[in-house]
Amino acid sequence: MKSELKNMGRSGDLMSSYMSSNSSLSDTFLRDIAMNFLSAGRDTSGVALSWFFWLIFESPHTEANILEELRNVLHGRTRVPLEDLHRLMYLHAALYETLRLYPPVPIHHKAAVHNDTTVKAGTIILYSIYSMARMEWIWRKDCREFRLERWIGEDGALKPGLVFKFMTFNAGPRSCLGQDMAFTLMKIAVATILANFQVVVVEGQNVSPKTSMILSIKNGLKVT
Repeated sequence: MKSELKNMGRSGDLMSSYMSSNSSLSDTFLRDIAMNFLSAGRDTSGVALSWFFWLIFESPHTEANILEELRNVLHGRTRVPLEDLHRLMYLHAALYETLRLYPPVPIHHKAAVHNDTTVKAGTIILYSIYSMARMEWIWRKDCREFRLERWIGEDGALKPGLVFKFMTFNAGPRSCLGQDMAFTLMKIAVATILANFQVVVVEGQNVSPKTSMILSIKNGLKVT
C-alpha cells in the first residue's frame, strides 16, 4: 500500500507529504488518515458550499455585496489569485455565517482522559453545534437569521472573540488544523463560480437538512 501511494503521489499531494514526513506509519494508520481526508475535507466542504449558495440566493443583498467585492478584487479576471484571497472579507464572513447555521458536522463529542474540576475521567460529552446556533443566549435574538454583520467590525475586519461561540472547527488546543485550508478552498470555489456563472436555485424544492453524520441537504440542491 505504501509503495502504491508513493507512486501515485509524486506530484506532491497532501497524502504523499504526510507519508514522507514519517516513514514508520502503518498501513492501518494511513488508511484511517486517507478516510479522514475524504470525509472531513471533501464532504464537509461540499455540503457547506451547497448551503452557502442556497443562503445567498435567499438573501439577494448579500449576494450583491459579495459580487461587488469580487469585482473590486478581480478587475475583470475569472479567478482570484491566492495572494488576494485575504481581501474577500465579506465572502469570508458569509462562509462563517453559513457554517454557523449549517455546520457540516452538526454534533460533536469529547471524552475526558483525566479527572478535571467538574468532569470525571471517562465522561463523554455530546453537544449539538446546529442547536447552539439557534440559541438566543449564545447568538442573541437574531440567531436564526443569516446576518453577516455579526462577523464584521466597524473597521471592516472580522471580529475577534467569537471563537468559543463558533464551534464548527472546535476551539482552543483542539481547534481543527484544516480550518485555514478549508476556508481557502471554499473561497476559491465560490469566487471562481460567481465570477463566471449566475447560480439560480430551482424554485419549489424542499431544502432541508438530512439526518446523518454530515449535515447535507436532503435530495441535494437543484440549481441552474
